[in-house]
Amino acid sequence: MVQALFEIEDLSKTYISNSVEVHALRGACLKLYAGEMTVLLGPSGSGKSTFLNILGGLDTPTSGIVRYQGDELNRYSERKLTLYRRKSVGFVFQFYNLIPSLNAWENVALTTELSDNPLDPAEALEIVGLGRRQKHFPAEMSGGEQQRVAIARAIAKRPEVLLCDEPTGALDSKTGILVLEALQRTNKELGTTTAVITHNASIQQLANRVFTFKDGRIDSSHVNSTPKQAHEVDW
Repeated sequence: MVQALFEIEDLSKTYISNSVEVHALRGACLKLYAGEMTVLLGPSGSGKSTFLNILGGLDTPTSGIVRYQGDELNRYSERKLTLYRRKSVGFVFQFYNLIPSLNAWENVALTTELSDNPLDPAEALEIVGLGRRQKHFPAEMSGGEQQRVAIARAIAKRPEVLLCDEPTGALDSKTGILVLEALQRTNKELGTTTAVITHNASIQQLANRVFTFKDGRIDSSHVNSTPKQAHEVDW
């Protein structure tokens, strides 16, 4: 039986902006299961990124519970939270944040120092289809290639969970499919629990589970019994 890696109960987050309360999350409840790919859909301002940041230990909830492997993440000490971010979580964002003066192999190698059992940078780049581009610098690579380097960098430390915020948001459909193929291969070969935020409803076809956010709440959810491969997606 598939185990829940994350259990989120009644999660809320309120920000204060110019003395005005902004409710980013309003009692969200869901579970993310080990080894699965989950897609989080919804328009801008629906709470998706806030939710992902809390899961990744980059933000804290105003109220509610986030359990990771049965432990309450929001009760972690600062030191334990830092170790969690370093060891257990890989992040992929819409913008690649590669270091321009380092080649692909060197960009990936940076994160291997954070892991007790890292992937070889060359292996991580091979998984995302860039085995022949290891010595190329970001300026010599397309946007899709740079995003795949960012994925390789995130998975090189063998994280338990990979959190992706609009990883194809700045890419055309052909390039975006290559990035999605890299995420699927990572999920399959490494067993990495993967959560992907997207505006693109087509991407939900790849997921084991899909959650739609609206006004800070989970508006709907469903399970895909037969997720598609990236190249089969009707973009």
